[in-house]
Amino acid sequence: MSDAVELPAEAAARVRDDRGLIYPFAQKPAPGETVEVAPGILWLRMPLPFQLNHINLWLLEDGDGWAVVDTGVNTNACKELWEKVFETALNGLPVTRVIVTHLHPDHVGLAGWIAERFGAPLLMSRTDYLMCRMLVMDTGKEAPWEGVSFYKAAGFPEDAIEHYKKRFGGFGMGVHRLPQSYVRLQADDVLTIGGRDWRVVIGSGHAPEHVCLWCERDNIMISGDQILPRISSNVSVFPTEPEGNPLQDWLDSCARLRDLVDPNVLILPAHNEPFRNARKRLQDLIDDHEAGLARLVDMLGEPRRAVDVFPALFRARITSGNYLMATGESLAHLNCLIARGDAVRTRDALGIDIYQRA
Repeated sequence: MSDAVELPAEAAARVRDDRGLIYPFAQKPAPGETVEVAPGILWLRMPLPFQLNHINLWLLEDGDGWAVVDTGVNTNACKELWEKVFETALNGLPVTRVIVTHLHPDHVGLAGWIAERFGAPLLMSRTDYLMCRMLVMDTGKEAPWEGVSFYKAAGFPEDAIEHYKKRFGGFGMGVHRLPQSYVRLQADDVLTIGGRDWRVVIGSGHAPEHVCLWCERDNIMISGDQILPRISSNVSVFPTEPEGNPLQDWLDSCARLRDLVDPNVLILPAHNEPFRNARKRLQDLIDDHEAGLARLVDMLGEPRRAVDVFPALFRARITSGNYLMATGESLAHLNCLIARGDAVRTRDALGIDIYQRA
């Protein structure tokens, strides 16, 4: 492992939070502006029309141009900010390649737009590229019966089912048309960008095949949503794979990354701010989910539906705005317990799944 190098911009701004994480940079980029976090690496932020109101994007100097890592959601506001970035931060130089960490619209949303504008290749993992292509095909379609049955089995009341039906197909609204070809990224690939070698590290659980980029020489990792400092990425079961166990995939990924990276690696995450002490953060993520699983086992001493177990897993109030997400994450925990042999599921005469401690 390389030793951590403290960059000049960090020296006056090292802030440690109450969990032992260090935030090296005092300044956050304003919309359309950039902050240099290392030579040839620029940090920019784009607004999101969600409760989580921003995403971090990264520009990597790449010879006579710039590589883009993640792109923001497909909105006019983001396009206008990108126009400013093209003119100012990039100094009129072209985008050489568009790298996307995973398939969610805030990351892939404008990848096709930027790639088409500059004739640049799109780089993604195969699973996330193909799944994104599949999901955008649902735009404007009616909710399938499989999805309706899935959420009825979870215990959705009729108003929540109607909300699901109205929202179905919205994924593609946030994604510009994807290129018809891409360059596949897989574990241990090495991308040479601007004199740095970036090793591809794959995580899963939040997304099927999430790409992180790790520069071992400079001890920097672009982590996407795989490692976030103050929030935990959503890990959900969806109607497309109702028997999936993404939470175990997530826990295994966190443990693998914890053991792989230098403790002082500079993490460049998709949300919140760059930070150090990733091993501590990854262990905290594991511990938090394991604690939630333990509380859930206790709660399953009595029969429960998926929508009954929110108090074991969430401190925040569950509303119509986050009901789908909370249900998906509850199902991820329940499926994990079933796979471990700690819970069982039966379906009643009304088609509703009931969970109990094994």
